[in-house]
Amino acid sequence: MKNAVGRAVAHRLFWPLVMLVVLLAINVVAVPGFLSITVNNEGHLFGSVIDILRNGAPTLMIAVGMTLVIATRGIDLSVGSLCAIAGAMACSIILGSPTPNAVGTVTVAVLVALALALVLGLWNGFLVSVLGIQPIIATLILMTAGRGIAMLITEGQILTVQSDPFKFLGSGFIVGIPVATIVAAVILALVALLTRRTALGLLIESVGINPEASRQAGVRARGLLFTVYALSAVLAAIAGLILTSNQTAADANNTGLFIELDAILAVVIGGTSLNGGRYSLTGTLVGALVIQTLVTTVYTVGIPPIATMVFKAAVVTAVCLLQSPTTAAALARWRTRSASRAASPRPGEAVVSR
Repeated sequence: MKNAVGRAVAHRLFWPLVMLVVLLAINVVAVPGFLSITVNNEGHLFGSVIDILRNGAPTLMIAVGMTLVIATRGIDLSVGSLCAIAGAMACSIILGSPTPNAVGTVTVAVLVALALALVLGLWNGFLVSVLGIQPIIATLILMTAGRGIAMLITEGQILTVQSDPFKFLGSGFIVGIPVATIVAAVILALVALLTRRTALGLLIESVGINPEASRQAGVRARGLLFTVYALSAVLAAIAGLILTSNQTAADANNTGLFIELDAILAVVIGGTSLNGGRYSLTGTLVGALVIQTLVTTVYTVGIPPIATMVFKAAVVTAVCLLQSPTTAAALARWRTRSASRAASPRPGEAVVSR
């Protein structure tokens, strides 16, 4: 029994799951019906849990791409700016069309926004893999310039869009489930299948663990880096489109602001190392849920908005400390001592030899 408990505590998802349960318990105490899910008159699922899944979907999408980037020993700080660029481009096309409510117009706007994000993601990959620029610097360039690009697209204005097909991306429902939640779940499933059912995941891990050894083994690290940065950019664009759709406006300054930090925190909470190598998409999912539940808890408990970032930092710090190697080593020593005490004879017991 003790060994089973020790293994459970040693699992990298133990403390994030504990923190998630604690946050949910706090919300239940503050609002007794917090976990209840109802169906409204339109047949849509309604409740605080549904809100967490819907509002956390953009963070999860970006965190999935960030997980693969970090697994290659990189980082992508430009995802927030890419959210703003994608939203600005889509809204600009929709507003410039004589038929903003047409499905075809919205489809073209979305595809153009995704294509632009793909090009910018390939640019990040080019800087990292071809020019050899450190990922934090390479993506910081687009992080800084991206808001300016979005401002140029919107001409410095907040573009308000009244388009039902576009609004459907952020606030629509399919079979009672929010569209944003469905899109995030499909993305997570597809990336998991692609990386765990093919050799791609193993190649990404090998590049992250030892790029030089991977190169000598014949792994095309340059192509992998292009792929992960392009995928990260496209997923950020999808998240940006959902955020913009939910706001019904393109705000170059505020869309996706600081979302790159939430995505990185979700990846780290999920157990993926910033040193590259092994990663966990399941852990990223748990981390994204912790981040969004944490934000919801702030509003539920009534913590002043000015202290939101401090509260978030305290909780994330607690989870990271519990996951630290020092904590793991201390728990390992405790399990060893417990096993030794259990194996040693108790006072008064005779040792039978055969």
